[in-house]
Amino acid sequence: MDPRLVDQAIRDRPMLTEDEKLLQAPSEATASFTLSDPWRVQRITSEFVEGFDALADIQKGVTIFGSARTGPDDPQYQAARETARLLAEQGFSIITGAGPGIMEAANKGAREGKGHSVGCNIELPFEQGANPYVDTLVNFRYFFVRKTMFIKYSNAFIIFPGGFGTLDELFEALTLVQTGKIYQFPIILFGRHYWAGLIRWITSRVAAEGKVSPGDLDLLTLTDDPAEAAQAVIDAHAAQVHEIATRIEA
Repeated sequence: MDPRLVDQAIRDRPMLTEDEKLLQAPSEATASFTLSDPWRVQRITSEFVEGFDALADIQKGVTIFGSARTGPDDPQYQAARETARLLAEQGFSIITGAGPGIMEAANKGAREGKGHSVGCNIELPFEQGANPYVDTLVNFRYFFVRKTMFIKYSNAFIIFPGGFGTLDELFEALTLVQTGKIYQFPIILFGRHYWAGLIRWITSRVAAEGKVSPGDLDLLTLTDDPAEAAQAVIDAHAAQVHEIATRIEA
């Protein structure tokens, strides 16, 4: 598919999303209570409750991000599939955005590893149906509710090459870990060649100018190996379980 067609579909959207309605400035058209912000707060609350209820049983989760435009013949698709399979075989639930591309690959790998395959789908101006490899599907209207689910039910993020949405998830996770809002879980960048330019810029510009601390770069792990990515998650989870047990004993 020509990516320009996808971009044009976004710009010429035939509908308003719930996010856009929420973020619009008030107007006379919002006079009805069912179109008002207090009404939307109730819908947002119900969306949180639905997500928490659907995902409550996930004890070991890994969210895999990446481009929806990655085809099945792409090596990154196969790498995501294999990474998810390895983790599923170790009892990890695989969580994605439920769409095509890397998300589909990861959900497929979860199925092949006989693990729990989870999809958190999002309402978009253009149609994005869930891929056929999702066992538990939760649909969201609001990006920030969906992001909460990714963070809350994940022990690690594995981030394959992707676009703005993938970068958004990457930097949000980095910010939460860096500021101590969540415990330090693995944030793994898969595809050294793809991420090399970004890492160089962060190192030579952002860190060099003191915008982040040198140690902040250690929050990221780079790899090209599905086995290495999976093992990093497995080791980090084992260390976390040990730390919790030690605190309880103390």
